[in-house]
Amino acid sequence: MKIAFIGLGNMGGPMALNLHKAGYQLSAFDLSAAACEVLRKEGVPIAASAADTLADAEVVVSMLPASQHVEALYLGSEGKPGLLEKLSAGTLVIDSSTIAASTSLKVAKAGAKRGVAVIDAPVSGGTAGATLGTLTFMVGGSKADLERARPVLEKMGSNIFHAGEAGAGQTAKICNNMLLGILMIGTSEAIALGVANGLDPKVLSEIMRRSSGGNWALEKYNPLPGVMENVPAFKGYAGGFGTDLMLKDLGLAQENAGAVRASTPLGGLARSLYASHSLAGHGALDFSSVIKLFQNKS
Repeated sequence: MKIAFIGLGNMGGPMALNLHKAGYQLSAFDLSAAACEVLRKEGVPIAASAADTLADAEVVVSMLPASQHVEALYLGSEGKPGLLEKLSAGTLVIDSSTIAASTSLKVAKAGAKRGVAVIDAPVSGGTAGATLGTLTFMVGGSKADLERARPVLEKMGSNIFHAGEAGAGQTAKICNNMLLGILMIGTSEAIALGVANGLDPKVLSEIMRRSSGGNWALEKYNPLPGVMENVPAFKGYAGGFGTDLMLKDLGLAQENAGAVRASTPLGGLARSLYASHSLAGHGALDFSSVIKLFQNKS
């Protein structure tokens, strides 16, 4: 099977590499020459453009930053045609970007008119999950299209959920990431409070991890440097899931909440705190760096 893979960033690059290692014939592309070079060194063929990845492709996988990038890629912009116009009927598109559900639905409807199946399949699991191939996929689209995609998804993830029809995967993802953002803030605030009182952060983290305050941030992604190895906090908050990306996802959650008249006060507060953190110059750092907001500066 020939797969076109577009978007080779912190998440997309490892995902594409796992497909390559699984034996799929890949043609990949990213606007970043550096990102392309990383994959090229691993033996992944790099195309000259997104359109050039499509030759004989049966499946297209994309992992892009935001709604506008996905819409421009597939539907076109500034008078330039999108990829949907270049795809043969019967092609399967798997978009793993985290974007607005309305955008996923728009692309899926446009694909259906051309006989191209489009599913939204955003992921959870971070860069570690992308590298290890243990991501969770939240899929929106028909069950039949999910089954077509399953062999590909299984090479990149260990958990695959059918959330519902087109756009449902994105809705599940923003609910998950809203909770993740809230949990990281709460975890950071609690650790910072303990440290301000002289507690050993490793001991405190272990106490909370094994008590009623236990959560994923304490288990897998401690935000305080020196507590846990091989997490962004251990590496100066480099890599991982950027603060600005978390801010984008929290914004999507608030937009969705407004559209369906849902009450999400903690989600709104989390968005405000991440916005403050970003404005302080930390937008490119991993989202766990939000602990800086709560640390004693004296």
